[in-house]
Amino acid sequence: MSSGEIVVEVGKKKYVVKTDRLYTESDEWIKVEGNKGVVGVTDFAQKELRDIVGVELPEVGTEVKKGKAVGSLDSVKATSHYYAPVSGVVTRVNERLTDTPELINKDPYGEGWIFELEIKDLNELNSLLKPEAYAEKIRRQAH
Repeated sequence: MSSGEIVVEVGKKKYVVKTDRLYTESDEWIKVEGNKGVVGVTDFAQKELRDIVGVELPEVGTEVKKGKAVGSLDSVKATSHYYAPVSGVVTRVNERLTDTPELINKDPYGEGWIFELEIKDLNELNSLLKPEAYAEKIRRQAH
């Protein structure tokens, strides 16, 4: 196991939880730097969705609210919304996902990031799950 991640094993499945970010109950992550946050979906989420074939990205300048749907992911299995972990304004989107949505499957914590936002209220981060708590949520949910 490399440092900086927790590997959750449930049955024969393994899920990676990065320790340098915060998580939502709805399986999004946010990596915070100052008042900006990069957002994506977790390894657990992308494995549950399986092959992601399309991504609906938010528009730059869109104001998002904590817990509200921002866009959707289309997989061979279903269409799922993804949600804003905190409130803010979208400052950047990962345009590469338009042509290569499978980046979310290949590298959910890296090249598969979805959008960046300017965080409106840093106190909202306090309500998010720390990596250990998110790992515990996966253990409960994946059974």
